[in-house]
Amino acid sequence: MASEKVLEFTDAQFDADVLKSDTPVLVDFWATWCAPCKAIAPVLDQLADEYEGKVKIGKVNVDENPATPGQYGVRGIPTMILFKDGQVVDQLVGAVPKNQVESLLQKAL
Repeated sequence: MASEKVLEFTDAQFDADVLKSDTPVLVDFWATWCAPCKAIAPVLDQLADEYEGKVKIGKVNVDENPATPGQYGVRGIPTMILFKDGQVVDQLVGAVPKNQVESLLQKAL
C-alpha cells in the first residue's frame, strides 16, 4: 500500500531525521482514524517516488507522537509542513490536490 520511500518520523527522532536533514523534508501529520489523511496518502507516495533524492517525505502519527505536532501548532490533520535547514518553509492543511503539494515542495528546491 504505502511507498517504502515515505518515512515514519517520531518525537524521539524528529530532530535528527527532520531538523538536521541535509535535504528538505515534507512532514505529514496524520492519524489512522483520519479519512482525509488516508485520501492524501497515495499522493504523498507518488511524490516520494518523483522527488526521491531531492526531498524526503515522511509522516508523524499525532496519536503516537503528540509532542511534535504541539510544538508546531498543528491543530487539524492532515497538516503538511515543509522543513529546510531545520526551519519551517511553509505548510498546507487538509487533503489538497497533488499540484498544491508540488507547489509547496518547489519552495524548498
